[in-house]
Amino acid sequence: MKSRLQRNAAILVCLALAGAAAAEPLPTGIFEDLPMLKAGRSMRSSSCDPDWHNGNGDARPIPPGASLIIADLEGPGVIRHIWNTIAANELGYSRLLVLRMYWDGEEYPSVECPIGDFFAVGHGLDYPCTSQPVRVSSDGRARNCYWPMPFRKSARITVTNEGRERINAFYYYVDWQQLPKLPRKTAYFHAAYRQAFPTASASNYLIADIRGRGHYVGTVLSVRQHQASWWGEGDDFFYIDGEEEPSLRGTGSEDYFCDAWGLREIDGPYYGVTVFEGYGELSQTTCYRWHIPDPVTFSESLRVEIEHKGVGHDANGEVISGFEERADDFSSVAFWYQLEPHQPFEPLPPAYNRLYFDPATIQEAEGLIPEAKVSEGALHKQEGAWSGGAQLFWQAEQPNQTLTMPFEVRAAGGHTLLLLATHSWDYGTFQFAVDGVDTGRPVDLYSQSIVVRQTALRLPDLAPGRHTLTVRNVGKNGASDGCYFGLDGIVLVKE
Repeated sequence: MKSRLQRNAAILVCLALAGAAAAEPLPTGIFEDLPMLKAGRSMRSSSCDPDWHNGNGDARPIPPGASLIIADLEGPGVIRHIWNTIAANELGYSRLLVLRMYWDGEEYPSVECPIGDFFAVGHGLDYPCTSQPVRVSSDGRARNCYWPMPFRKSARITVTNEGRERINAFYYYVDWQQLPKLPRKTAYFHAAYRQAFPTASASNYLIADIRGRGHYVGTVLSVRQHQASWWGEGDDFFYIDGEEEPSLRGTGSEDYFCDAWGLREIDGPYYGVTVFEGYGELSQTTCYRWHIPDPVTFSESLRVEIEHKGVGHDANGEVISGFEERADDFSSVAFWYQLEPHQPFEPLPPAYNRLYFDPATIQEAEGLIPEAKVSEGALHKQEGAWSGGAQLFWQAEQPNQTLTMPFEVRAAGGHTLLLLATHSWDYGTFQFAVDGVDTGRPVDLYSQSIVVRQTALRLPDLAPGRHTLTVRNVGKNGASDGCYFGLDGIVLVKE
């Protein structure tokens, strides 16, 4: 048995531990106020079937040119969460759908941008993203936003289909909190899209030009390269309250986006790269930077610019230097909060000017099968959820097997050949060639899930007439179960 001294010592230890536990403060950070009871009433606007007892029609179509109202709310209140997923057939649909938000009956929207770019993925593509205010899952198809969006009198959110094809299904939630009132200095959420295809010489790319009082909270930047090598040596500049010399001056594009020595595909709470295709000609990148711990405050105005500089080449392709002005395609979304009414945004570029090609020019790849030839392996049409309902499917089995397909050039000159290739868990790695000459680098088509991604090939000057695209298997990713190849469509774009 324990002695009385041992028992007393144990009691003292237990009391000390209990006192330490009682003195422990509540957890800090994003969860610190969860135990505190909330004011107001939880509300939701959603696409739920009006016959919610028996129906399952939980989505809304959006015809071409039409707008869908996804929220029409009476304040005061704060929108806390927005979710959507979309069933659409038109390539680039996420740049053809425009999201607009109006606070307190204003005439001009405080948010106006393509829906994909708003959710931190540019170029009209579907890619995942994991950050604090924005999360996109389901291979880029489930979009979530957690930016707080307060309003005093009313909130109206619309989605407009500026494409040619019907949006078959738009599912949505808008979760918000109805409140008795808002603090007097509560500011309104804003987001605005801009683009320059390509960037203009002798001037920086303009991300934001704001008048009023507020704080800047984020940037999404998308770049499509017109030439190979590093595009992002340009510095960021924040001009606060009309100053001629910017208070915030950067050291490089990847530095502003909180990475270093170039960019790569990464996710993080405050910065990340959602799209990264490398540094080849026509490669695409999208990166985000959220100023949540470090908002940029301004009292009268804010102007945000970034240089479009990087590795420059002469007419012979030789490197001039690593800090030359480049004419790449830039597009962006600026995010900020502002108290006073904002000035009207510049008009959005026309819908198809926000894309790099017209989706109407896509040629369905299964139509190429009658004239296509393979050295080995079965070639056939595969039915499924591809555009047109099918794809060209080649069951390549080992390296150096080839698939050849003809394509037609109507006008002489330079072209871009865009391949809409399937990526999947049993697909291989392929080198593409045009008229027997390798074009671009080998492309790894392995993916854990089935997705269609774009591969852009810059072609030399071609004469009008028939030419040949060769697809050569050069192996496979170590994680892949096979060497298969699938092609949904091709687009030939005249430069």
